[in-house]
Amino acid sequence: MAAPTTDFRLEDLEALIAARAASGDPSSWTVQLMTRGMDKAAQKMGEEAVEAVIAAVRGDREGLVGESADLLYHLLVVLKIAKVPLAEVLGELGRRTGRGGVAEKASRPR
Repeated sequence: MAAPTTDFRLEDLEALIAARAASGDPSSWTVQLMTRGMDKAAQKMGEEAVEAVIAAVRGDREGLVGESADLLYHLLVVLKIAKVPLAEVLGELGRRTGRGGVAEKASRPR
């Protein structure tokens, strides 16, 4: 099955999270996570990561897509709370792209 095309980017999600966080709307899940802080947001990110792993291991493609979306959302909330812009993470990925994975990993400080 071919993946659907979309113009939606992670930067769009980052902007949406920022707008919702700034809204102060108590019915917003983003606002609730921001209010509860890093511990809760990171916990939710971890839960979504585990659920994505389970879906992957089970071969549940639909579940993996949904849980991956949840994981990316919660990761971006954690980054927002930590004041780490997505561009910084993407820059790090770009920096790593020039080397093979094994060589790149071996070069990291232990």
